[in-house]
Amino acid sequence: MSTGCDAGAGRFQLDGQDVAFEPGDTLMAAAQRAGHDLPHLCWHPTLGQSGACRLCIVNVDGRLSAACTTRAAAGQVVLNRTPELDAKRRLLLQMLFVEGNHFCPSCEKSGDCLLQARAYQMGMTGPQYEEFSPDRAVDASHPTMWLDFNRCILCKLCVRASHEIDHKDVFAIGGHGINTQLLVNSGSGRLVDSAFDAGDFAASVCPVGAILPKRRGFATPIGTRRFDLEPFADPVDGHD
Repeated sequence: MSTGCDAGAGRFQLDGQDVAFEPGDTLMAAAQRAGHDLPHLCWHPTLGQSGACRLCIVNVDGRLSAACTTRAAAGQVVLNRTPELDAKRRLLLQMLFVEGNHFCPSCEKSGDCLLQARAYQMGMTGPQYEEFSPDRAVDASHPTMWLDFNRCILCKLCVRASHEIDHKDVFAIGGHGINTQLLVNSGSGRLVDSAFDAGDFAASVCPVGAILPKRRGFATPIGTRRFDLEPFADPVDGHD
């Protein structure tokens, strides 16, 4: 459920710049469409609202809100890139890094990983805290895709993509606290026994290296990867 008040078309201020919005727009949707980057991990223009990662926290008229769930309203004064907000984002990123196994130099998602790119953007130089180093089994049962639960950041993008776009409900989130993790909807709990297919939208939406195709690791040379070429160039429509 979104926060804020529904409103017609209008404009709000984002870090001192006017941003136009359409009826029903969230702050995130309007800002991204206008070419402004609001740091995020769990938002995607094709999918519904989530508010899972809280990286998109902004100051709206003096109150902290998630930009991906807050409706735009005329006259709002929104602060996005401030030292205080970036410090909160950096802390969130540090928590995500220590909760999973994110060893960027050896990860085939490096250079195409939104978590890594946001950490660079926020000036994160290391995890700062003791790493949990989870040891969850990697699911390599599927013929063309593999699933590394140790890298999952619980953004719910694959859950929402499988439900909203693929209409398969392959993924879910289960457990509590530190034991919360991604689940596969099959009798065995393995990807091969689910309705998952490499052509699913859910197969390509993961922002980290949790869901990856087999036999294609490190195919893109350093210097030509997504965030080497155009940092934070998130899609504004389509299934990119």
